[in-house]
Amino acid sequence: MRSTRFSYVSPSASAAAQNPSYGRKKNSATAPPSAAASTTVLTSPPATITTTTPTPKQNEREDEPLVAKIKTTRTVTVTSTNGRVAPRQAQSRPPRRRPPAAAASASLPVTFCNALEGVINTFIDPPALRPTVDPRNVLTSNFAPVDELPPTPCPVVRGAIPRCLAGGAYIRNGPNPQHLPRGPHHLFDGDGMLHSLLLPSAGKNDDPVLCSRYVQTYKYLVERDAGAPVMPNMFSGFHGVAGMARGAVAAARVLTGQMNLLQGAGLANTSLAYFGARLYALGESDLPYTVRVDADTGEVTTIGRCDFGGRLVMGMTAHPKKDPVTGELFAFRYGPVPPFVTYFRFDPAGNKGADVPFFSVEQPSFLHDFAITERHAIFPEIQIVMKPMDMVVGGGSPVGSDPNKVPRLGVIPRYATDESEMRWFEVPGFNMMHSVNAWEEAGGEEIVLVAPNILSIEHALERMELVHACVEKVRINLRTGAVTRTPLAAGNFDFGVINPACLGRRNRYGYFGVGDPMPKIGGVAKLDFDLAGAGDCTVARRDFGAGCFAGEPFFVPDDVEGNGNEDDGYVVCYVHDEGTGENRFVVMDARSPDLEIVAEVQLPGRVPYGFHGLFVTQAELRAQQQ
Repeated sequence: MRSTRFSYVSPSASAAAQNPSYGRKKNSATAPPSAAASTTVLTSPPATITTTTPTPKQNEREDEPLVAKIKTTRTVTVTSTNGRVAPRQAQSRPPRRRPPAAAASASLPVTFCNALEGVINTFIDPPALRPTVDPRNVLTSNFAPVDELPPTPCPVVRGAIPRCLAGGAYIRNGPNPQHLPRGPHHLFDGDGMLHSLLLPSAGKNDDPVLCSRYVQTYKYLVERDAGAPVMPNMFSGFHGVAGMARGAVAAARVLTGQMNLLQGAGLANTSLAYFGARLYALGESDLPYTVRVDADTGEVTTIGRCDFGGRLVMGMTAHPKKDPVTGELFAFRYGPVPPFVTYFRFDPAGNKGADVPFFSVEQPSFLHDFAITERHAIFPEIQIVMKPMDMVVGGGSPVGSDPNKVPRLGVIPRYATDESEMRWFEVPGFNMMHSVNAWEEAGGEEIVLVAPNILSIEHALERMELVHACVEKVRINLRTGAVTRTPLAAGNFDFGVINPACLGRRNRYGYFGVGDPMPKIGGVAKLDFDLAGAGDCTVARRDFGAGCFAGEPFFVPDDVEGNGNEDDGYVVCYVHDEGTGENRFVVMDARSPDLEIVAEVQLPGRVPYGFHGLFVTQAELRAQQQ
């Protein structure tokens, strides 16, 4: 097997090359990073990088009037089960504003661009005119950002951590803006932050350790050194005339060396993947960022932006699929220019294969997720499309819904070298944002797909509280071309997960977040796919109670005390109580009819509602390559 050559942009090396003042305190007067700096390319990840956490209380009073309904920070103490005392802080804070000192020393191009943005945000597109992207509405309650948290012990306050989780880490990714938005802000626009809970090894009386760290993307570093937002918000910033104006300001920043978009503009705020003995933070608008969780201390560090030896360009889906049998990883990227979708895979060692462009996709659409079986890959084309001219001509957004488009599913052999064997099947009214699983039946003649169908697709990006997702079982007959659909439950279920050992193979159970409303998760429901056609397939459910909400659940198989059954394992997630401000890591028995809570860890800080998570075993943490 040939060795893998990885190209990394180290956060420290990149920032140092672009800004001679890198390493000084964040609030010191610094010039913005230079876009002309060369990129540091390494053949392997550099040594662990130590970052300095900014003072949490900085500028807190100054920011308070600008973000409504954000709870004040409070500190109490809790005693752990082994007698240790751990601080517990609500950790609430408004996003940071630009320090006055930095603003005073800004160069003329920076001052000019900032002034233009001020005019746009004040007179052309003030956030108050679009309440769904007004930061005073978006960044409230447990959607409000938090400061970084160094590794901090957390007491187990209920039950005991199952042995199959011992020594592993549950890591959840999500948006957490580091600065107060100057203008409109969508929930999806926040900087990526990882919240990692390292669980104690078997036989040790240690406490779990929570660590919250930003993914040090290029965008994060540029804006950290600038002390303010620099890059435009992709989901909320490009709207009508104001969007074109912000594009012009961004071009001016590039031309004057304030930023270099070739080094990435992504947020790495969506999900995580572990493959090839490396852990990656993912966001589909950019390349993966390699991160590392220390198996002994729980510290989270960013290694760098990875292009896999120059073989990966532009971006990669935040939902790659890892085959549990072969160890291969299947992925894709999509964009606004042809080919609109490109498919590719990685071998078990992390070597990227050749691109397979899809020219049969004739219009750019929002392709967030896909599915694989043992022999096929399934791609959805949904009614969320990219229409840049709508911003220019219609004064709207470049991404929106198209009610006239008929959704379809594309099926291609998963080892295809071109798209000649791609087949498309129209599935009217089926808009899949997330897949749960897919497999083959009838000797490979039929493909079965389980996924939530977004019934109100026009609200999927801006009015998420109005979204209702209905889980469906879709059957495609490859011989006749017939497509049939069966609803599995009437509830508002999304963020479905399965036992990862069943990915791409026929399975029976899925675990879903219960929208209350979306994107808040009020509970977890277990569905039995074998009951399809017999009514509601919900066989177990747990509601977290009034005012308590969680993020996406994750299934961890019990490979220590389990009997090998598909649902032998535990469902885990973070839960926030909006009434008391308490935050807990919850472990539920996946086989229990009420998803019984068998263990709870009291967290020392607030974990904002986020997106997708991952459990990394102790063996995987120990195997992380440097």
